[in-house]
Amino acid sequence: MPVNKEDYLVRFENVQKSYDGEILVVKDLNLNMAKGEFLTMLGPSGSGKTTCLMMLAGFEPATHGEIYLDNVPINRVPPHKRGIGMVFQSYALFPHMTIGENLSFPLEVRKMGKSEREAKVKNALDMVQLGNFADRRPAQLSGGQQQRVAVARSLVFDPDVVLMDEPLGALDKNLREQMQYEIKHIHERLGVTVLYVTHDQSEALTMSDRVAVFDAGVIQQLAPPNILYEEPENAFVADFIGDNNCLHGIVTSETENSCVVKTDDGSQIQANKINIKGVGQPSTLSIRPERVIVNPEPGQVPNIFEAKAAELIYLGDHIRTRMEVCGNDNFYVKIPNSSHHADLNKGDTVKIGWNEYDCRALDAFDN
Repeated sequence: MPVNKEDYLVRFENVQKSYDGEILVVKDLNLNMAKGEFLTMLGPSGSGKTTCLMMLAGFEPATHGEIYLDNVPINRVPPHKRGIGMVFQSYALFPHMTIGENLSFPLEVRKMGKSEREAKVKNALDMVQLGNFADRRPAQLSGGQQQRVAVARSLVFDPDVVLMDEPLGALDKNLREQMQYEIKHIHERLGVTVLYVTHDQSEALTMSDRVAVFDAGVIQQLAPPNILYEEPENAFVADFIGDNNCLHGIVTSETENSCVVKTDDGSQIQANKINIKGVGQPSTLSIRPERVIVNPEPGQVPNIFEAKAAELIYLGDHIRTRMEVCGNDNFYVKIPNSSHHADLNKGDTVKIGWNEYDCRALDAFDN
C-alpha cells in the first residue's frame, strides 16, 4: 500500500455529515483508497456507510472536511464531472432503451463518437458475458443479467472509481454468491478501483482487499478480511464479523499480554489481552465457535469447562451446537460432521475448552 497520502486515489479528510445540523451521521472520517483497490464499507443500517458513498459520488454534500479524487478536491465538483461509475441495488436501467442504448447513454453524454461508442459497448457487454444481448430490453433479462448490465454500464466509460451500493441485495442467495465472484473477477482483470457498500458480511469478506466496519458514523476497524475475522480490535467488530461467542465478566488479573476474566457464574477464563480498561473493569470475551474443542484432553488447553448441549442443528459439513456454559445459554460450537462426535445428543453434558490466544478480551459490549 502507498505511504504518502498523495499516492492514494481517493481520500476522505476529516469528513463529517449532518442532515439536521445537530446529529452527525458521519463523524470525522479519515479514509484513503489506493488505485486498483477493492474496499468495502460494511455495517448495519444507519451506520453511515451509504452516506459516505453518496458524498464521494457528489449526491450528498459534506458538512465538513474535504474529499479528494486523484489529489483534486471534489466537494464542489458536480457528480457528472467526477468520472465515477455507479451501480445500485435497483439496477436503474432505462426500460425504454435496449441494453446497448443503456450502455451507450453515458458515452453520448460525454460527446463520444459513434464508432468509439459501439466498440466500448461491445467490450463492456463481452466483459460480463452478455455480448449477444445488446438489442434486448431490460424487461427481457433476468435479475442477474440486469445486474451484469448495470455493472457493464458503470465501467463502459473507463471511470476512475466505481461505487456499488448494495448491488446484490435484490438477488436470491445462489445468484448473489455467483455475482460476488463475477464482480471480484472483473475487478481483478481490469484493476479498477471499487468502493462497495453492504451490510452483508459474507460479501465483504469474499470480495474485498480491505473492509471498513462502520458503526454510528465511525470506522470501528479497517483491515483485510482475514485480520478483521482473526484479530477484531473491539467487541462490536468481533460480534458483527462472522459467528462469535461473547462471554461477559470482570477482569481479575492481567499481565503484559494476557488476563483473567471472571464471568457472572464464577468461571475464571484466561484470555488474550486486546482491549481492556484494567483490573476490576468489565470485559467482553470473544471466542469463535470453530475454535472450541469438544472433550479436550486434560491440560490440552488452559480453559476447560463443563457444558450442556442444549440444541443440535445439522448443517451438512458440521453440527452447530448450542451449549450452556460459563453462565451463557447461547454459546455455539461448530462440531465437524465426523463419527468422532456422532454420539453427542441434546441434553448431554460434555467438557469443552479453548486456548488462551483464541479468546480475545475486549471492551465491554452488551450484545
